[in-house]
Amino acid sequence: MLLGKKQLYVQQPSSFYFPGLPQRQFYERSEFSWLAEVENAVPAMQEELRAVLADGQDFAPYVEASSDRPRAANPLINDPSWGAFYFWRNGEKVEANASRCPATMAALELAPMPHIDKRSPIALWSLLKPGTHIQPHHGLLNTRLICHIPLIVPDDCAIRVGNETRAWRTGEALIFDDSFEHEAWNNSADTRVILLFEIWRPEISAEEQAALTTIFETINDYQGMPEDAG
Repeated sequence: MLLGKKQLYVQQPSSFYFPGLPQRQFYERSEFSWLAEVENAVPAMQEELRAVLADGQDFAPYVEASSDRPRAANPLINDPSWGAFYFWRNGEKVEANASRCPATMAALELAPMPHIDKRSPIALWSLLKPGTHIQPHHGLLNTRLICHIPLIVPDDCAIRVGNETRAWRTGEALIFDDSFEHEAWNNSADTRVILLFEIWRPEISAEEQAALTTIFETINDYQGMPEDAG
């Protein structure tokens, strides 16, 4: 920072802030004992992904306009260049997709995903078409981490979280706190696809998880689910 080579970034969630958590942008794969078994399932998950892609249909846009909310300030709104194939969405299993991908669903069962009515789990294949850039933005919460399991990764694809940029490597998870400003891009001529899901932060105890679940479900009852614009 003194030399002007790096900027300081901190957690800036757009919906809910839990104080006192470490300001860590990325977490390492070795910190999660369950993750190796998820990575071992990558060949089977890739086979399921290829079968779905063979249908030739675009995934739904990751960011979609809603008739009952203000339009999200995201240039990729309603654009399938950033596509989503959901297995869990806002806490509900997407049966039509889940039934096609049993290996992927079995891998997701290994992860400590939150279970919060109308919110979590969230799990999907996230697709970036060639030349697509997800602009800098912040996630909703700092109580979760985002896991990426890279399944199809061309060269010249990467993600920046805060002041650190990492490239995806096929089959090697990336875990990060999306409450930091982050962006991602695919500058290649081919499509990139990752399995994306959220997990509880490891620093949050089981008692705190239960309390947060109650808080979030109460917020849902009061004002509805906040919109995640990516």
